Amino acid sequence: MQHTSVSPVFVGRGNEITELTDALRRAGTGSPQAVLIGGEAGVGKTRLLEEFLERAAARGAVTSLGGCLEVGAEGLPYAPLATALRRLHRSLGAELEAAAAGSEGHLALLLSEFGEVDGEPNDEYSRARLFEHTARLFERLGADRTLVLAVEDLHWSDRSTRELLAFLVRTLHRSRVLLVATYRTDDLHRRHPLRPFLAELERLRTVQRLELARFDRREVAAQLAGILGTTAPDRQLVDRIHRRSEGNPFFVEELATAFEDGCGAGLTDSLRDILLVRVEGLAEDAQRVVRIAAEGGSHVEHALLAAVLDDDEEALIEALRVAVGANILRPDSEGEGYRFRHALVREAVSDDLLPGERHRINRKFALAVEAQPQLVPGDALPARLANYWYHAHDPARALPTALDAARAARRRNAFAEQLGMLERALELWDLVSEEVLAHTLRPYDWAETYPPGSCDHSGADEDRGRIQLVDVLAEAVVAARRSGDRERGLSLAKRGIRLVDEAEHPVRAAWFRINRARMLGSLRRSGDDEEIAHAHRLVEHLAPSAVQAEVFALGAGSAMLKKPGPEHVGLAERAIRTAQEVGAHSVEVHARMTLGSLRYELQGDAEGGLAELAGAVERARLLGVPDLLLRGINNLASMQRGLGRSEEAVALSREGLDFADGKGLLRNIGTILTGNLVEALTDLGRVGEAAEVLAACELTSLTGTHAEFLDRMRGELALLKGDLPVAATMLAQARAANRVGQVQHSVPISRLAVRLAALGGRPLEARAELLAALAEEGRSGNESDVYPLLAEAAAVEADSRGLPQAEAGRAGALAAIAAAAAELRPRAPLHHGWARLLEAELARAEGADTPEGWAAAVETLRPTGLPYPLALALLRAGEAAVQAGRREAGAELLREAAELAAVRDDRLLGGQIAALAERAGLSLAPAGRTAAAVPVQSAGDSFNLTPRERDVLRLLARGWTNRQIAGELYISPKTASVHVSNILGKLAVGGRGEAAALAHRLRLFPDDLAPSGR
Repeated sequence: MQHTSVSPVFVGRGNEITELTDALRRAGTGSPQAVLIGGEAGVGKTRLLEEFLERAAARGAVTSLGGCLEVGAEGLPYAPLATALRRLHRSLGAELEAAAAGSEGHLALLLSEFGEVDGEPNDEYSRARLFEHTARLFERLGADRTLVLAVEDLHWSDRSTRELLAFLVRTLHRSRVLLVATYRTDDLHRRHPLRPFLAELERLRTVQRLELARFDRREVAAQLAGILGTTAPDRQLVDRIHRRSEGNPFFVEELATAFEDGCGAGLTDSLRDILLVRVEGLAEDAQRVVRIAAEGGSHVEHALLAAVLDDDEEALIEALRVAVGANILRPDSEGEGYRFRHALVREAVSDDLLPGERHRINRKFALAVEAQPQLVPGDALPARLANYWYHAHDPARALPTALDAARAARRRNAFAEQLGMLERALELWDLVSEEVLAHTLRPYDWAETYPPGSCDHSGADEDRGRIQLVDVLAEAVVAARRSGDRERGLSLAKRGIRLVDEAEHPVRAAWFRINRARMLGSLRRSGDDEEIAHAHRLVEHLAPSAVQAEVFALGAGSAMLKKPGPEHVGLAERAIRTAQEVGAHSVEVHARMTLGSLRYELQGDAEGGLAELAGAVERARLLGVPDLLLRGINNLASMQRGLGRSEEAVALSREGLDFADGKGLLRNIGTILTGNLVEALTDLGRVGEAAEVLAACELTSLTGTHAEFLDRMRGELALLKGDLPVAATMLAQARAANRVGQVQHSVPISRLAVRLAALGGRPLEARAELLAALAEEGRSGNESDVYPLLAEAAAVEADSRGLPQAEAGRAGALAAIAAAAAELRPRAPLHHGWARLLEAELARAEGADTPEGWAAAVETLRPTGLPYPLALALLRAGEAAVQAGRREAGAELLREAAELAAVRDDRLLGGQIAALAERAGLSLAPAGRTAAAVPVQSAGDSFNLTPRERDVLRLLARGWTNRQIAGELYISPKTASVHVSNILGKLAVGGRGEAAALAHRLRLFPDDLAPSGR
């Protein structure tokens, strides 16, 4: 008679069910959720999940469950997602296929039912595309009804599965999707890979983490009542089982079954003994089936089990019926195989096998799969076979199958699993005979430009085409880099360097050195330049090769980001010639992109650089390599914007974003493309569009290595609105994210800091920001960013002229600005316009500016069509004209400046223009309208200062004390102090000096300013 140890009554877990139901409700409103359920083995995670999925389905949700596999699945990527998709395919059919429309070629990597796999390159960007299309599938499925995707046993997950789940959690937006995953907490040792995964996800707002506790005595009693079929189990039995099980529900089940079988007293305290009691109580045939199934993995197909046992079908079914009836095995939901009731049982059974017995069983599994590959799913075949042979302790069969599994993993973009299999191959290499190495291994697969060992042998050599140990190392180096495990990649590259004789194989040695350089550069460690230089020496005088071309291209590209010289132009050109000669097309295009940038930045050849880069982009289109094309589009957009051709930059950035979206790369490279688009739109005065792009970016959660770019642009837009606190927050975030400190980001960040300090009335802080920026090297080629920084810093010095606290160091700051300007080479009308503006600001800082100097800046900037620098020049030109007595001309200039400021919604600049017009008694109304038609607010009024506070501020700006102010205005010193406090609050400044500087810069009291010198 078989006993049922599972309680028919769901016990406890009321709080957890409530939390899950609440998450389901939130997901149903279009706010995707994720719940991570942790607990020790046997604590009831699966039972809780089953109960919740039943309730979710009753509420109309679509549910699907996938489980991570343990033994026999190392290196098997995306297993739970593939299972969940297969179940969805069976339940939804055409609906799932409609949701996958347009993505079938990518999703086929997860589920073969979607058709043929897309033929795009298998690289790290292919994995990004797979992730993107998977997210899009679930977003579509969850558009109209709630989808619950559950994953069991996350502690056994492969790295690719974890990364895909993290991607889904971070990127699913405005769709009705709930992700639920379970994991065993007692398996998470200090270095378990799931630990950082959980810590990363737990920081997200939409992720909730539940920890299942053991049952208390009352809950154990309820569980026993359900198992034993009684309302009031014996109190002593409850006490004893509660004590022995320590509240673990699974152990409660095992002890209850032992009690029913009358053998409770003979059990030991060993967990294994508890778990094996029920197995040992089975008939011998059933025990044999259970022992063999344990080595098949946490899930084993019925047909595979039958092939391994090679028994009479009826006898097998009867033995399985006994094992299922005893709740040791259970059929999977698809009816094609079996799982153990609990993983602890499978572990105990497997551990109880004798070593030789375990090896023999795994050999049977391997032979059965080799003889009938259709017994396991095709996508799982290489990894399953590799693991069976590995656990069979047969290195001669384990090595070739590990290499095959590594190749299969690469083709599925599962680089972490590829690396694991390749490292297993490295472990087994010395354990096999020369005959195995010579005749059973697959050929070298792929490792970018690496020259395989087969190149070392002639056509008649028996070793030709045979993969070498160093070839496996090369594949592992690339797999490590693409999986993001650069520390491991460094170690593998170092091993390759030691293994290769530089004198005999210099090209191969150079390949390992440049890959080590890439790893060092990515880890922000020193030594990359030395590795590149060493590789250069190895290949410089050799015959052309793809590696030689890559060494030259990497040397030129690395120098371009640091401190390039004329020799690096020649190096890029040599890389191109070499790549052309050997047919290394991707290397050639990379080198051409570098050459275009060097011609622009180093040689000042704007048109030549543009032509080279545009040509490289077209070559990348023909090659069909997405990441290469996107690099070119991005660089070309940035160069066009730097030359003042922002319309072209907008078009290119939009093209890049559309292409990246179509290829599933939007969330990888979309950050910098979005930054380029927002910056170009802002240049053109299309601030509303720029804000919309940033808002859309936040909804799609674009990520990448250029977070500082988007944070800075958010700060720029906040500054236009006059929201200084938000701008300051964004500046701080941009600086924190700008760890690399590239000039293309650090200079604009410094410019934002200078403007914020100036607007806050802190000219000394603005000066310090400028001097810190000028201390950095590599400004050549960044004229579009450096000229505005210098011009705006010069304006701060001009505005603070006559301010006592700003006098010390003022001359040095102006000299530094002039020296930095002398190093720049204007390459476009925009640069020349900013240069004229800078010259005029430097003259104003000395009290020597003239209307003619400002007019020259206006006329140079007018053809650019960019509103901001032109509006700034018009403001200064209008001011100079008014001071020269040409009021009508000045008014016309100020009107045009005001119109341009309004176009880009620049409230701060508009306020300065209005304040100047008010002081001069000019109307900003267009011709034909009265002054009343255009109300003007003075800068002082914009701070809501009362007349008395304006009087106090005037005296405070002169440097007077509270007592002096009180005496002048016939008020008490205490009243003067109150007025000063109110003024500081309204101006949003930190002290009297900042308030004085702000009044000075805004020219609130022009009669108190130093003479202009005109």
